[in-house]
Amino acid sequence: MSNCTHTVTNVMIQHVTIQSNRSFQSVKEKLEHLLPRIDDGIFVLLRYGETVRALKELEALPPLSIFGFRDHGTLLGVAGRQRWAIQYDIGNPLTASKMSRHDISAALYAPIRVLLRESENGVVAFEYDRPASTFGQFGNAEVDAIAFQLDEDLRAVLVEAGS
Repeated sequence: MSNCTHTVTNVMIQHVTIQSNRSFQSVKEKLEHLLPRIDDGIFVLLRYGETVRALKELEALPPLSIFGFRDHGTLLGVAGRQRWAIQYDIGNPLTASKMSRHDISAALYAPIRVLLRESENGVVAFEYDRPASTFGQFGNAEVDAIAFQLDEDLRAVLVEAGS
């Protein structure tokens, strides 16, 4: 007999695509110029209990940063195909902590995954699941308010990167 329960919930997710007329490389470069890489030193401070110093550094961060990325297009080389496709983790640790303190399950979606890809017909686009819809499944007004701001910040920076 198992000590676990298994629950499945259907969730309505809004998927966003933002197309650009610019080249994949120029959009990639602009995005990486607009969003700094997250400084992992913040997490080291937190591990060593330096919460006051970490909070000051977190408050000084821009609204969004790149936590990491994976070159998914190169991965397709194992299937004999090469594509332009990079999956980014974009977010803000302070924003994530503000949401997850209200509902720890929000940590599942923070940071946000964003795909920058070029389709087979050469169309460059960003794709992501809208934060308000992914975080909205938790039914928490505090999380929802933060997710709506995250929607605006993410959309604005992706549109700027694609322009």
